Parts: sequence; C-alpha cells; structure tokens
Amino acid sequence: MPAMPTESLNPHRRLVVAPMMELTDRHYRFLARLLTKHTLLYTEMLTCKAVIHGDRDYLLGKDVVDGPVVLQLGGSDPAEMSEAAAIGEDWGYNEINMNVGCPSDRVKAGRFGACLMAEPELVRDVVAAMKARVSVPVTVKCRLGIDRDDSYEALESFVRVVAESGCQYFTVHARKAWLDGLSPKENRTIPPLRYEYVYRLKQAFPDLHISINGGIETLDAANTHLSMVDGVMIGRAAYYHPAVLADADKRIFSDLSGGYAHEADWDTLSNVARAYGRYMQPWADRGVRLSAMSRHLVALFQQVPGARQWRRQISEQAGQTSDAIALVEGALQHLINESRRTA
Repeated sequence: MPAMPTESLNPHRRLVVAPMMELTDRHYRFLARLLTKHTLLYTEMLTCKAVIHGDRDYLLGKDVVDGPVVLQLGGSDPAEMSEAAAIGEDWGYNEINMNVGCPSDRVKAGRFGACLMAEPELVRDVVAAMKARVSVPVTVKCRLGIDRDDSYEALESFVRVVAESGCQYFTVHARKAWLDGLSPKENRTIPPLRYEYVYRLKQAFPDLHISINGGIETLDAANTHLSMVDGVMIGRAAYYHPAVLADADKRIFSDLSGGYAHEADWDTLSNVARAYGRYMQPWADRGVRLSAMSRHLVALFQQVPGARQWRRQISEQAGQTSDAIALVEGALQHLINESRRTA
C-alpha cells in the first residue's frame, strides 16, 4: 500500500488515538476504523530491534481498510531506528513516530522512551537518520520533561534542538515523567497536567505542527484544545469508551468529505459490532483466540439498558466458542431484550 502524502495526512492529525501497549493492536484498529474514517491511529510501540529481527507479519501486519496508521518505534540507535523506519514504510505505514515519552523502567533500561528527553541531541540525530531513509513523515512524541527538569524553558529547548533534524511534528503529553518512584500507570495520572506549556510551545513554534495529549476524554475537550494547538491525541478514553469515536468524523472532521457521519446511537453501534463479528470470524477460523479480539468490543455499549449483560456475554462466552458472529448476536440480543423490558 503506498504511503499517504504528508499534505493528505495532515487533516487526520486533528484527532489521533494514542499508542497503547497491549491495546492498539491490529484488531482494535479495525474496530476503531469501523467507527471513524478520519481519525489517525497508532500501533502499539514496537522496539526497533523487534521490527528488524522479529516476526514482521505478526508485528506489522495491517488491514487494507486501516486507513492512515502511524508506526511508533522505540530505540536510540540511529542505524537501527532508521532501518526499522524503512521496514515500516515498506509495510505501508503512513508515518513513523519516535517514542520519547514512555516512562517504564524496562524502556529506560533499553535507553529509549522518556529518558531520552535528557539527550535532545541524540533524539535529533536519530530523527535525522530516520528521515534520511524514508519518504513518510518522521515525528516525535514526548513529555513536558523528566523528573525535576520540567520547566517550560527545558521543553522549548528540547523541541528546538530536535527540530534541527527537520522534524515538523511533535505530540506532547502535557505531564512530566517521574522516572524514579512512579509506575507507568501512576505517570499517567499523578504528575499534574500543564496544558499551558503545550499552548506556549505552539506560540513559540508557529511553523511546527503541535499536538496535545493527556487527560483528554471527550470531543468537547478536544475541540477546545484545537483552538490552541494543531491536533489532539486521546488515549484510554478511545479504548474504554470507544463509542466516542463514532462522533469524531462529524464533530472533528466536518470539513472533510466522505466521512461516516456516524453518531454513537444504538443502531450505529450494533452495526459496528456485527461488522466486527464478521471481521473476527476468519481470524478465529485460522486459530486466533476469539477472546484476544473480542476484548476490544467489551466497552462498546455503555450507559444503555443491557450494557452490563453485553459486557458479561462478550467476556464470558468468548472463551467458550469459536463462532464470532454468534457471540456478537447473542450479546446484542441481551441488549434488545433489556431495551424492550425497560421501554
């Protein structure tokens, strides 16, 4: 699949689903694409060594209906990162993103992720090496800073140095990362959000594309941020409340033609669930565990009569059948019965 040109990709950057380990796999991305045509999607983070030496079909495989997808890479060796970027481009990814934001100990030990914010010159050199190997955009996702080095001035200096590589696209998680003492989960909630730092960054670099991430859970909030920055990245809200994506094409991308113009109503979500069931079936026939795919469906229905039964049916029955279509229809029937009962 040829990569999408940068100018064609830019409108999709208005709303992005964040890379999330063990969540944003190819199956989740298929479900997300049923809900939104325009939102930019990310893979899970993959280490450059895994991409170079691992099972590429398993790691990099994507569906032709995926639409625009970003491959996020973790690493700090310019040669390895550039080789992995070239492989990603060959596999049809529309953008290669360098992870400079993950705060886990495992990532720190491998010398990539948020710890690299202390080495902006290295990040610059890695991005430059990647850009020299690929024609698709190379982008950076980072934090405000690390540990006690979290002033706005330090963030601006980091971006200024990295931009010397020619990188034009930065996504900033508006929290710093504590590399010592906080878990990755705690780093998503405990350091305070400082959206104003990201707003100031956009003002300082008007020619750069600046996206904001962190604590953004609704499209109303996304639209508010879009008045100050170029793009918004949402994370766990898009996974644990996936119906939010059903409104994205209409509310975020109303200026684009050919959107789904969905609304997160019962009929739309039911059609999405059935389409995803049809998608799962061939994979199940090939031996992929149904539960590994159906887990992405669990949170599709919320705050409607029967939603609890839907979650229970999907969670409990997926391990007892290989019939994906029957699994979805059975769970939907609980929703239908409950809506009739409460009507």
